[in-house]
Amino acid sequence: KIKIMKQFFTLLAIFMCLTCITSIGLAQDPREAEIKRLENLERESVLKGDSAVLFDKIWSPNMIVNTPANVVETVEGTKVHLRSGNLNYISFERNIEKITFNDNVAVVMGGEIIKPQGHQVNAGKTVSRRFINVWLYKNSSWSIIARQATIIKVE
Repeated sequence: KIKIMKQFFTLLAIFMCLTCITSIGLAQDPREAEIKRLENLERESVLKGDSAVLFDKIWSPNMIVNTPANVVETVEGTKVHLRSGNLNYISFERNIEKITFNDNVAVVMGGEIIKPQGHQVNAGKTVSRRFINVWLYKNSSWSIIARQATIIKVE
């Protein structure tokens, strides 16, 4: 009887250790939820054309962008596009596939599906693209310092 109890407690201890190791290995960086929230806020703000949120809270004044048109621009160029209606979408979906942290920098990668409207290139079509957003944590807040988006399909 004692031998069975020892075996049971040994197996229980092994199970608990494995459970703890698995939980530690799968632990999510607490900053990830904040970056996901900000990614969604940025997406929604672009969709709504909300320049106040984008200019004052999301986009760094030093942000650079490798645009889907294969042009490297500053945040000022991106602001001009937003104001002139060149970032005007019927819909804008973003699928985050990976978020990686390196000190105070977060790199977000994934795919986007947009439906441009108005006088934009590909207006009325569905555009699939790959994206990278680079976030910097500075002065107690996150902002995008670099972005890349590449069109991979237009339907």
